[in-house]
Amino acid sequence: MKVILKQDIKNLGKKDSIVDVSDGYARNFLIPKGLAAEATAAALNEARAKNEALKHKKENELSDAVALAERMSGLEVIVKSKAGANGKLFGSITGKDIADQLKAQHKINIDKKMLILPEAIKSLGETEVEVKLYAGVSTKIKVKVEDSQGA
Repeated sequence: MKVILKQDIKNLGKKDSIVDVSDGYARNFLIPKGLAAEATAAALNEARAKNEALKHKKENELSDAVALAERMSGLEVIVKSKAGANGKLFGSITGKDIADQLKAQHKINIDKKMLILPEAIKSLGETEVEVKLYAGVSTKIKVKVEDSQGA
């Protein structure tokens, strides 16, 4: 019997996939527990349409990420922070600080989790930071940390 899975099931398949299972397994376990639906013609058409829509959405997200990566490539973000005489910051520059300055200076709104910082920036100067926009799409930006006291 062919069924359409409503959620991921270990050793069987992913959500919205069409799998072939024994009649008893489908009627006595999968369908009553709401884990699967019988693969009627209407349900198959609906599943295919849903998969096509999902594929189209992922293609759009990928093209948007590539365009944003090209736009962000080589950008310089200036972050101001208080620093001591030896160039050490009072505190540190985190992904949130960089994301806020990207939004303010370049009108680019990204999530702080997209910024890959090996460690928090704790001194004045330039640092190169990787921005992971999508699976397989990343770019690098320069973060310039300046003293906010006018040095």
